[in-house]
Amino acid sequence: MSLFLLAFLVTVLVIWTITCPLMHTQSPSFHLDAKTAVKNAFFISLIPLSIFISQGQADSLSNLKWLDLEVHTLTTSIQLDKYSIIFIPIALLVTWSILEFSVWYMQIDPNINQFFKYLLIFLLAMITLVCAGNLFLLFIGWEGVGIMSFLLIGWYHTRSDAATAALQAVLYNRAGDIGFLLAFCWLMKNAQSVHLLTILSLPPTTLLLLGFIAAAASKSAQFGLHPWLASAMEGPTPVSALLHSSTMVVAGIFLLIRIHPLLSQNPTALTVCLCLGAASTLYAATYALTQNDIKKIIAYSTSSQLGLMMVAIGLNSPYLAFFHICTHAFFKAMLFLCSGFIIHSNNNEQDIRKLGGLQLALPLTSSCLSIGSFALMAMPFLAGFYSKDAIIEAANTSYVNSTALLLTLIATAFTAVYSMRLIFFTSMSFPRTKPTTTHDENDPLIMKPLARLAIGSILAGLLIFCITFPSHPVTHTMPPHMKLTALAVTMFAFFIAHDLAATSWTTPPSISSSPKMLNPSFFNQVIHRTSANTTLNLAGQIMGHLMDSLLLKKLGPDLVEHTQLQPTKVTRMSQTGLIKTYLSALFITLTITILL
Repeated sequence: MSLFLLAFLVTVLVIWTITCPLMHTQSPSFHLDAKTAVKNAFFISLIPLSIFISQGQADSLSNLKWLDLEVHTLTTSIQLDKYSIIFIPIALLVTWSILEFSVWYMQIDPNINQFFKYLLIFLLAMITLVCAGNLFLLFIGWEGVGIMSFLLIGWYHTRSDAATAALQAVLYNRAGDIGFLLAFCWLMKNAQSVHLLTILSLPPTTLLLLGFIAAAASKSAQFGLHPWLASAMEGPTPVSALLHSSTMVVAGIFLLIRIHPLLSQNPTALTVCLCLGAASTLYAATYALTQNDIKKIIAYSTSSQLGLMMVAIGLNSPYLAFFHICTHAFFKAMLFLCSGFIIHSNNNEQDIRKLGGLQLALPLTSSCLSIGSFALMAMPFLAGFYSKDAIIEAANTSYVNSTALLLTLIATAFTAVYSMRLIFFTSMSFPRTKPTTTHDENDPLIMKPLARLAIGSILAGLLIFCITFPSHPVTHTMPPHMKLTALAVTMFAFFIAHDLAATSWTTPPSISSSPKMLNPSFFNQVIHRTSANTTLNLAGQIMGHLMDSLLLKKLGPDLVEHTQLQPTKVTRMSQTGLIKTYLSALFITLTITILL
C-alpha cells in the first residue's frame, strides 16, 4: 500500500470519526461525544500530515460516479493535496477547542445537543469543501457552510436582531452564489467538465474568473458584500469563533486558491483581486477603529484580514494567502473565545469602555487576548508575523498598483491601533465594571482551549512555514528599509495608539451617538435603503403608468368612447326631426309586419 493511499484512507477515517456521533443525536451525552470525536479526528489527521512532511508532497485523487446526465457525468471527486492535508488538522484543532469551550458556554441551554449537531455538520461541510476534487462536490460544501451559518447565526431566533442577521447572511451569500453558478454553467456548456484538473488546463476567460471572484467576495465578506459578517455577531460566541476562524469566511479565499493557475494567467482578474482586497482591508480596519463592541472590533478585524488574503491572491501568491488562513485561524478563534468569556463574566457587557482592569481579575484570559492581538498586528515571531509580513514584503517587491500597497500599509497601521485599543480598554487601566461582577476562569473547559490556541498563536507560524514553504522560496532581495516596512509601520502605529490611550481614550463614554459616517450601519442604510427605494419607486412608476394609461384609460373612457361612438352615430343619423321620414318609416314597418 502506497503512503498516498494510506493518507487517503486515514482522511476517510477522520470524516467517519466525526460522523459517528451524528448517528446518536438523542443521547444525553451527545455534546461530549461530539467533542471527543473531533479530538480523536485531530490526532488521526496528523498521520496524513506526517506522511506529507516525510514525502515532501502528497497528491491523491478518488472519483466516484454519482449521476449520469448523458452529455456529462457528475462525479464526487475527493482530492488530497498539500492544502487539504495541512488545513484539516488546523480546522480540527480549532474546532476541538471551540467545542470544549462550548460545553461550558452552552451548559444551561436546553438545546445544547442540537447546537453541537449543527457545529459538527458545519465542520463536515467545510472539510467537504476543502477535499473536493471538482466544483460539484465543492458547491455542496459551499452551500453546506452557508445553510449551517444561517442556522447558527440565528440560534437565538426569537431575537429580531439575530433573525435579521441570519437572513442578511443568506441574502448576501446568495448574491455571490450567482457568480459561482454562472461559472459552473459556463464550464458545463463550454468545457463539459467541472473537474478541477480539467478546469485548470483551460485558457483563462475573464467572465469565468469574475464569476469565481464574485462568489469569493460574498463568502469572504469583501468590500460591498461585507455587512453580513459584522451582523453575524448576534449568534453565540462559539459560532462567531468557528465562523471567523476556519470555516465559512475562508471558503471564498480557498476557492480562489484552488483555481489560482487560471487566475495567474489573467492580469485583469489579478488586478480586480488586488484592488478589492486593498479596499476591503482598509475599509474594515477603519471601522474597527470606531467600534466599542468588543465582538464587533474582532469581527471587523476578520474582514480586514480577509482583505489581506485577497491582496495575496492578487499578488499571484496563493500559498501566502493559504499560510495566512492557517495562522489566522488560531489567534482569531482565541480572540473570540476570550471576548465571549469576558462578556459572560461581566454581566453580558460588550462595551469595552465599561470594562478594564481584567489583567488582575482574569489573568489567563487577558494574557491570551494580548497574545492574540499581538499576533494579529504581526509582532515578530508570533504566528501572524510569518504570514502577514510575507504578504507585505511580496507587495513591496512586486510591480503592483502603488495605491493598493499604500492602502494595505495604512490598514496595517490601523490594525495595530485598534488592537492596542482593545488591550488597553479591557485589560489595562482601572476597573470600570460593576462591583457585583464575579470572575472565575478556574475551569478546565475554559483554560485548556485558550491554552491550546495560545500555543498555536505563538508557534503555528514557524511550524507551518517549515512544513509548507521549502518548495516555495519566499526570500526576497530588498534593501533593509523595505524589509522592515511592515514592522516599522506596525510599531509606529502601536506607540501612537499607546499615547492616545493615555490621553483621549481615558475619557468616559458619552451618551451622544457617533456620527453617521463613522457608523458601520450607515453603509447598510445607504445600500439597503437606496436599493429598496429605487426598486419601489421604479415599480411604483411602472405600475402607476400601467394602471393610469392602460387599465383606467384604455380600458375605461377610451374603451367606452370607441364602443359607443358607432351606435351613437347611427342613432344620431336616424334622428333627423322630419315628420315625412318618420311617417314613411312607420308605413314601411307596418307593411312589412302585415305581409309577414
